[in-house]
Amino acid sequence: MEKTYSVVFYSKTLVEPVKKLKDFLRSKIKWYNSCNSEAHITICEFKIDESQLETIKQKLSQISDTFTPFQVSLDHFGSYPNSGAFFIAPNADVEDNFKLLMKKIHQALKPLKLKKSEDPHLSIGRKLTPENLKIASELFTTIHLNFLCNEIVIREFDPIVKQFFVIDSIPFGSNPQPELIQGSLF
Repeated sequence: MEKTYSVVFYSKTLVEPVKKLKDFLRSKIKWYNSCNSEAHITICEFKIDESQLETIKQKLSQISDTFTPFQVSLDHFGSYPNSGAFFIAPNADVEDNFKLLMKKIHQALKPLKLKKSEDPHLSIGRKLTPENLKIASELFTTIHLNFLCNEIVIREFDPIVKQFFVIDSIPFGSNPQPELIQGSLF
């Protein structure tokens, strides 16, 4: 049976502080898209037959083995007015690292039809009206969250609850692949 999965950066240390932000926003504007979603930074989303999941996990394990854990500082809010998204973003130093890892994961899953995220961010709300986006940006002006990014997580979408739930985590292995160097035989 075909199911929807996502691959994300995730840390349990972010769940509670971000939930408090989302709950506070919800107390001001009522229900909104992603108000119940646990804190995460999306890498990609895809649909596959669940029988293919083990193969995908193996590919993700191989690529994650080459990643080295790094400290992340989420230090400012941002928005995408066209999509009504309000989010927390990493500092510039870490953003490039996220982008590189995201690109490598996209490459590893290339045969799949991916919905890719190319811009690392942690959503507070999605599809907010311009008025609600303005309220969010007035409510939240400063942020400083830290976490150790040391794994990627696979989540499965539950169509009944209409939420993604963590089904597996894949740790970083700190085993960078050696660069292939063109040599000469003579």
